[in-house]
Amino acid sequence: MGREPNDESGMMNQGKTRSESMGKGTILVIDDEKDLLELVRYNLEKEQFDVILARDGESGVEIARKHRPDLIILDVMMPGMDGLEVCRRLRAEERTAKVPLIMLTARAAESDRVVGLEMGADDYVTKPFSPRELVARVRALLRRSTRQEEKAETVRAGSILIDVGRHEVSCEGKPVSLTATEFRILHYLASRPGRVVSRDEIIDGAMDREAAVTDRTIDVHITSIRKKLGGDGSVIETVRGFGYKLRETAE
Repeated sequence: MGREPNDESGMMNQGKTRSESMGKGTILVIDDEKDLLELVRYNLEKEQFDVILARDGESGVEIARKHRPDLIILDVMMPGMDGLEVCRRLRAEERTAKVPLIMLTARAAESDRVVGLEMGADDYVTKPFSPRELVARVRALLRRSTRQEEKAETVRAGSILIDVGRHEVSCEGKPVSLTATEFRILHYLASRPGRVVSRDEIIDGAMDREAAVTDRTIDVHITSIRKKLGGDGSVIETVRGFGYKLRETAE
């Protein structure tokens, strides 16, 4: 338990993928507060997760590239490279683009949380937080990701092809980079073509009630998905006062 953050030689045994690890998964925690890092590590290791620590954004990005953890916990407010920039860089690279990511923020304002979600975060926890809540969020997010990985199927909606087994989306034959949460929401809608689904149904079906998700959170994710799909994003229609539907298209 005496490993120093950023000491790669002291954590190589923890830099394994889920299939190689004897634990429940490898979690990378990026935060500049040493006491918080130790608190989070203690609680995650108690639940049999393997933990890698980084005390700044630069080293966090490098460790994520090298080890590709199962999930990343990322503080927003850090000196130098802040959490938003770390998130942007991770989402811009193929190797780390789909790694589930939870943001830690001391800011409770909705606008701050929305920015994090727009940058590609899958969930957020506001400081100060309960370690038990954080561990529950980690479990829920990993569980949702694992469920998607276990389903070997493809779903097509017009020019949009969703390969659930590979966790890949393409549009008109070109790859589309979605976050883990965006992928689940698009898959949920595409599996119900023509059906209007409420925001609550999306939260239940694609995100689990264990996550602290609001209607506004869903709207932010939908906006991001549409933007990434380009002209084909219009296939996701807003049903005012209720929710969304994915328009049925002729094959």
